[in-house]
Amino acid sequence: MDTAVQTGARDSAAGRQRVGIAVVDTVLIAGFVLLGRIEHGGNPLAEPLASLETIAPFVIGWLAVALLAGIYTRDRPVGRDGLRLTAVAWIAAANVGLMLRVSLFEGSATWPFPLVITGFGLLVLLGWRLGYTLYLSVTE
Repeated sequence: MDTAVQTGARDSAAGRQRVGIAVVDTVLIAGFVLLGRIEHGGNPLAEPLASLETIAPFVIGWLAVALLAGIYTRDRPVGRDGLRLTAVAWIAAANVGLMLRVSLFEGSATWPFPLVITGFGLLVLLGWRLGYTLYLSVTE
């Protein structure tokens, strides 16, 4: 006798969670890079292409490194191991973004900028993921 086993619902929920985490990561990276542009006198509404050129190298760097590191394919993308992997991946992604910015996009990376982009990226990504991890631990 054959029995039905329902596995699609759990896989679907985990897939939605991974996609949601990837979207939040990407939006936060784009947001804090754009905020930096605004702080330095840029106007995203007056110069949308320049703003996109500022954001693109870091979003591309993040998505490339995150996919290579398997951040969004893990069973639990958040938690202590997820935070550790996110930190290492962001440090690598920030460097990839800096290299892309200098070589392919119009931008420079004077001395304090690599520290600032890496530090704020760690703060933003780890901060939201830690909050989400704590939320999940309370609700589960």
